[in-house]
Amino acid sequence: MIKDSFNQLRYVDRVLLGLVITLSTIGIVMMSSASIDYSAQKYNNPMFHAYRQLIFLVLAVIAGFAAFMVPSKKWYEYGGICLLAGFLLLVAVLIPGIGREVNGSMRWIPLGPINLQSSEPAKLFVLIYLAGYLVRRQDEVRERWRGFIKPILVLVVLIVLLLMEPDFGSSVVMLTACMGMIFLAGVGVKQFMVLVLSSLIAVALMATSSSYRMQRLKCFVDPWEHPYDCGYQLTQSLIAFGRGEWMGLGLGNSIQKQFYLPEAHTDFVFAIIAEETGFIGGFLTLLVFAALITKILMIAKKSEAVNDLFSAYLAYGIALIIATQVFINMGVNTGLLPTKGLTLPFLSYGGSSLIVCFIMMGMLARIDADISSQDAASEEQNARGLRSAI
Repeated sequence: MIKDSFNQLRYVDRVLLGLVITLSTIGIVMMSSASIDYSAQKYNNPMFHAYRQLIFLVLAVIAGFAAFMVPSKKWYEYGGICLLAGFLLLVAVLIPGIGREVNGSMRWIPLGPINLQSSEPAKLFVLIYLAGYLVRRQDEVRERWRGFIKPILVLVVLIVLLLMEPDFGSSVVMLTACMGMIFLAGVGVKQFMVLVLSSLIAVALMATSSSYRMQRLKCFVDPWEHPYDCGYQLTQSLIAFGRGEWMGLGLGNSIQKQFYLPEAHTDFVFAIIAEETGFIGGFLTLLVFAALITKILMIAKKSEAVNDLFSAYLAYGIALIIATQVFINMGVNTGLLPTKGLTLPFLSYGGSSLIVCFIMMGMLARIDADISSQDAASEEQNARGLRSAI
């Protein structure tokens, strides 16, 4: 299997690889720029976060390569184990002594010098399980309520665990991705409409059931009414966009990162991109993300065309995960959505998100390489047959 996996390296899609390298480069440069002043004050080392992110990037590349070496059929076979691992991570982070509390949330498990954000691998594990379930129970999902309800119950339990951390952003991302996968699997219109309405009601209840979330919603409506209180992050982010104008202040010249905009190197790195590179830089970053999501959808369609439905559903799920996170993060940065902590894939500081993103890309690269190698083998066989006939 290892030899075959190495042979598949020559079929890696160069466009996918180029897009991942581009986003990773933007991430390292802009995250480093956004964190310099914060790192200098807190750690007396301006490059503290930059060095750590480079280490995370090396680990992410290794993890992505390891994921590429695993054929997609193996992920299909171990979908149940992946789901169990996801459950265990989300439960473990809630146990005192195992999970680590930061800013009032229990989202991280300390692993020596790094912290694992349990929701990041859990999201991928759920996608793997659900993609396999939709293949195994395809007819049941399309024709019976029972086949439709089973994955929903699993999803409900996972979301409850996420809300106990609490992690509202990851809950919305996971819910959106799973809904999209179920829809693409061909679920009945009635079942899907029930799912959509139930999800909207659930999201509304989650958003209004907590006093701090209600406060965020009020400040979202008019952040300038509370510019030094709950609207502080959003107003400072909007100021960053305003300063950037069309061409930006220049790389490294952000003013907002100098302790005006909190979490500038994590959840609000896009605001720093807009301030330093302007509308043009922000728009180009968005275009790269759009190109990546389009490429992933193309891989999903290729898998569907060769009847590899597990790979197709998994690719659709990954596209939805990335697209939803990009939309929410950029929406929060620009004031389109209420403030919510959610990383921007490949760009925000943090090892868990970066490593899981590279694992996803490794899996996608392997899916595409397997299809390309099969096409190449078929073409070679046809050529041999033609030469023999001549």
